[in-house]
Amino acid sequence: MRNVIQLAGAYLVAAGISGTIDHLAVQPFWGALLNVFNRQVIPRLGFLAGYEVYANLLVAVVGAVVLAAAWRRDEEA
Repeated sequence: MRNVIQLAGAYLVAAGISGTIDHLAVQPFWGALLNVFNRQVIPRLGFLAGYEVYANLLVAVVGAVVLAAAWRRDEEA
């Protein structure tokens, strides 16, 4: 179960960073997989208009928090 949480955290970090790069410039690598949040979710949420970079960076931060929590939990067990 911890491996699944670590994988989800790593994906969120990668997706957040990739979405930020995609918003600032075109992301040529793994764009269809990593930029789902950036291309599908953000445009549908009106309150994020103008804050796309911050939203993607927040996704990366949430992913880092999930990774840190999973690693900490792994060390305690």
